[in-house]
Order: sequence, then C-alpha cells, then structure tokens
Amino acid sequence: MQMRSMRRGIKEMDIILERYAADNLSSMDAATLDLYDALLHENDQDLYQWVTGQKPAPDHFSAMILDISKAISGPN
Repeated sequence: MQMRSMRRGIKEMDIILERYAADNLSSMDAATLDLYDALLHENDQDLYQWVTGQKPAPDHFSAMILDISKAISGPN
C-alpha cells in the first residue's frame, strides 16, 4: 500500500498519501487497512477535493479523510 500511495496519478496526491502512509500504515489495524485500501481505489481528483475540503467525502471515508487533512496541514 505504501507504493500505491505514492504512485497515484496526480503529483499532489502522490505527496499527500505517501506522507500519510509512511506515518500511519504500520499502526493501522486490519479494518483500517481495508478502508485505506478502498480509499486508494478512488479517483485522485475526488480524493484531492475531499482532502482539501472542496467537497465533502463520502460518510464511510470522512474520518480517514479528516485524519489525512490534519496530517498534511501540520501542527497548529
């Protein structure tokens, strides 16, 4: 999943998901890994809009998208 996170299609999502995967994959349980795997099957343009808050994420991805968004925004 690390490789799939960094070879997305659009560079912005490569960078965002590569960082998120590097920081989080090793601590994910089986259910979270399954959800992340499903997320990786989504279209990059949709993912980018969800992560940047341009469009709401589907309910089943909303918590993970929020976590990804927080990870890329850094400490406040």
